[in-house]
Amino acid sequence: MRAYARLAAEGYLELRQGATATVRRVPQSAPRPGVKGRVEQRSRIIFDLRPHQPDLSAFPRHVWLRSLRRALATAADADFGYVDPCGLQQLRTEMSMYLRRARGVAADPNRLVITTGSTNSLSLISRALAGAGARTIAFENPSHRLLYRVARVAGLTPLGIPVDDSGLQVDRLCASTTGAVVVTPAHQFPTGVVLSADRRAALVRWARETGGLIIEDDFDAEFRYDRPPIGALQGLAPEQVVYIGSTGKTLSPGIRLGWVVLPAELVANVAEELETSILLVSGIDQLAMADFVRHGEFDRHLRRMRTLYRRRRDQLVGALRARLPKPRISGIAAGLHVVVELPSRDAEVEACERAKTRGLAIHSISDHALPGYAGPSGLLLGYGRIAEPTIPLAVDQLAHVLRAGRRSAAARVRNGR
Repeated sequence: MRAYARLAAEGYLELRQGATATVRRVPQSAPRPGVKGRVEQRSRIIFDLRPHQPDLSAFPRHVWLRSLRRALATAADADFGYVDPCGLQQLRTEMSMYLRRARGVAADPNRLVITTGSTNSLSLISRALAGAGARTIAFENPSHRLLYRVARVAGLTPLGIPVDDSGLQVDRLCASTTGAVVVTPAHQFPTGVVLSADRRAALVRWARETGGLIIEDDFDAEFRYDRPPIGALQGLAPEQVVYIGSTGKTLSPGIRLGWVVLPAELVANVAEELETSILLVSGIDQLAMADFVRHGEFDRHLRRMRTLYRRRRDQLVGALRARLPKPRISGIAAGLHVVVELPSRDAEVEACERAKTRGLAIHSISDHALPGYAGPSGLLLGYGRIAEPTIPLAVDQLAHVLRAGRRSAAARVRNGR
């Protein structure tokens, strides 16, 4: 009786007076609303043309494994314990040397913090700003929609600053009352424009005169194909610029490694936010990354991926020009996507909806716009994850989508709507 009572108490048996004991059924959890739909939607993706998606199949598994083995073989006992939340000194030193050499960043290892990625870095900075009394933060409009959410969760109100062919309109920033701005000067997402030299100087001048903070997201600047990469803005004003980078586009999002180079006055505040964060990077992964960079494997991987992505970009642009009537294509100099301009926001929405029915996963510019956006409309077509032989097939499907959209728009005009 005691055994049966214990099994019933632990949930294995069903006991009812006057009835035989039975084994309890395993409870089935009801699916949450919307989950099934999202799974089905993902399964219908045939051509993945989403921007900022790297080629996961190109991850250097064998080389990374070699670095991981060396890291495990040479790690001190202390490296398996609770490490410095700002990151292991070995990786901070290697990344500071890499950033100085490759990106022109004034990177002091004592001001470099290791994070789980660019989003985590922005979250830490936003929380530190909010803790110091900030209420707003400016973003390029448009820019990546996830960044707005991160700022809101931290307690900041995002403000959109327009972007034109020369990048962020700094005069509009000066007219605002915000004290911080997030920019992508080397390759603006999603438009692909580069912040001009005059605008760079004006932005640094704004920061110095007002005490403002520039947060530079350098998320895919290494992938510039027709000329050498543009140097980081942080090198012009290390005390006014926070520099953010990660392995999300360059190596793999699954590694969950990022870094942020901070002005001296922000180091303590961000370190305090880190101490209460559960998103800390594994010490072993940090040692592996330090070895990966130290032996030149990171540089070799980037050179290999630049060649691969440039080839895909050229094939995508060629297919678009061959299959679309006089397409207006921009943002092709760098990054992992191109922009195909469309006449209106309505055309964007219709194209994205029709694309889903043909297995195309795409984004539009408006998907990443803040309220008040009044710039050009268009589709963002990524080439990071799509295999080269399937690019013409994907563009054929896109051509069908856009032709149907033009016919639909013409019909609305004829009907006077």
